[in-house]
This record gives sequence, C-alpha cells and structure tokens, in this order.
Amino acid sequence: MKATPRMGALQKELLHIALFATALALLLQVLSSGVALNFVMMALYAALLAQAWNILGGYGGQFSFGHALFFGTGAYVQAIAQMQWGMNPWLALPLAVMVSCAVGVFVGALSFRYGLKGSYFALVTLAFAEVFRILALSVPFTGAGVGLMLPLQEGFANMQFGSRRGYAMLVLALVVLALLVTCWLKHSRFGAYLQAVRDNEDAARAVGVSLFKVKLGAIALSGGFMGAAGAFYVQVFQYIDPGIAYGAHTSVEALVGAIVGGMGTLWGPILGALALHVLADVTRNLFGQLPGINMVIYGSVLVLMVMFAPRGIGGLGRSVRELWKGRQHER
Repeated sequence: MKATPRMGALQKELLHIALFATALALLLQVLSSGVALNFVMMALYAALLAQAWNILGGYGGQFSFGHALFFGTGAYVQAIAQMQWGMNPWLALPLAVMVSCAVGVFVGALSFRYGLKGSYFALVTLAFAEVFRILALSVPFTGAGVGLMLPLQEGFANMQFGSRRGYAMLVLALVVLALLVTCWLKHSRFGAYLQAVRDNEDAARAVGVSLFKVKLGAIALSGGFMGAAGAFYVQVFQYIDPGIAYGAHTSVEALVGAIVGGMGTLWGPILGALALHVLADVTRNLFGQLPGINMVIYGSVLVLMVMFAPRGIGGLGRSVRELWKGRQHER
C-alpha cells in the first residue's frame, strides 16, 4: 500500500517525538548537577501546562483563563487519595487525571450547552477556578487554608525520588504523552472537527459537526493533562494549598506558554515554555525573588508577541520562509 502524504507527515512527527524523548532521557542520565536537573524538570513541567492549554485553546479555539481549576483538582485528588484513602501514588495519578477530566466535562457541559464562547467562556472558567478556591478554603478534607502536606516516604513505589532526575523522567513521560495526543489531534477526524470548530463554528455546524461533543472532548483532554500537572506538582513539592492550586499564576503560565510558542501547533508550547522559563531564570538571577516578577514577565512577553509575532516563536520560521518565497516570486 502506497503511503499518503498525511501518513508520511504523521510518521515524521512521531519520529520527531521519539527523538525528542530519547535525547532528553539521555541528557537526564548524563546531567549530575542538581541545578541543571531542576531546570530541565521545571521547563518540562511548564511545557506540560502549555500543552494542556493548547489542546483546548490552540486547537479548539476556546480560550480559558481558569485552567488552574483542573490543575488544582488534580493536585488535591493526588494528595487526598494518598493521605486520607491510603492509595498508592501511582494509582492516585490516573485517578487525579480522570477526576480532572470529569470536572472539564462538567464545566464544558454547562458552558457549551448554552453556546458560551470567546470572552464569555474565558470568564466562566475563571469564575469556576475562583469558586473551587473558595471551597478548598472552606472544607476540612482539603486542609482549608492550611493546605495538605504529603509525608516524606522516599522510594520509587511512593513516587518520591532521591533526586530531581526521577521527577524529570516522570514529567518527560507526561509531556511525551501530551505530544502524542496533540499529534493525534492534528491527523485524526476528531482533530479535524475540532479545528473546523475553531476556524468557523457556523461552517462546521453546517457540515454536520456536533459542536457540543467536539468541544466537550477537547476540554476533557485538556483538563486531564492539566490535572496530571497538578498531581506531579504535589509529588515534587509535597504540599498544596488553595492559593497554589487555584491561583491565577498557573492559568497565566499555561496560556502564555502556548501563545508565545505558537497556538495550535505541535511544538509551539514546548518552545514557549522553554523560552519563558529561561527568561524567568535569567531575571531571577539578576533581580532576585521579587514578588510578582514572573507575572510581569509573562504579561510583557505576551504583549510583545501579540504585537510583533502573533504566530508565536514556532511561526517565526514560517513567516521568514513565506517572506523569502514572496521576494523570490517578485524577482
């Protein structure tokens, strides 16, 4: 059977993902510096946040200002399952993902059933994140304002590793899974429906696409990966409280990483997260731990990208190629 261009593109992207995973896995085995390992781990964590947002915002065109809702849900489920239900962390992780997916379905069902989109949908997600934050401050099983602290039980079975290398390998696996799902979205029928909804909802409806089902699937996937990021955060730092779980900084980091790198692309969120992480690290070394400095950086970079590079970092190469081809054509 002769391979089609689409199959060829899919195989090429799967190869790139495999090379990315292999190269980083080898790098993590070579690195011995705790600082370097922590940098790679946090960059991959930021990439997971951005990739999760990208599924709904980039491919689905449904901008969310409250993705911390899913992050916090995953984080609390991971912590509560271990501390109060005695569940193994490796079993708690898929549970955290599933509950975050369910929350996504719940929010999506309420929003998309009534046709909310654009700024209305963005504000609804922000409102839900705030509601969940207030609930987490009020109920005893979340530790209320004090939060929850996981006991230190170092060991692979407890998902508590002796160095940052183990955590970096774990988040690398989650990022690779997110890349595979995003690659599937690019080449599957569901992904084609989702991108059609993003580009023109009326046209998509006219050709028989179920807007409600497609958006609901996208928010479930997006929420699940965001919940995985929250569960990972708890395992690394062994603490969660309502301010961390449902804080606006998490939502901002996710959406800015995707927008800066290039929304609706496979590698854009990875590039954006890495660029922001490097910039934040440089700024921290220059100015120290200034309160709110990361939010200032994210806001400034976002404004500059929207003004001068709306396609993001990933789109700069394409823009240069198009400009070059245009000049060659003029000649």
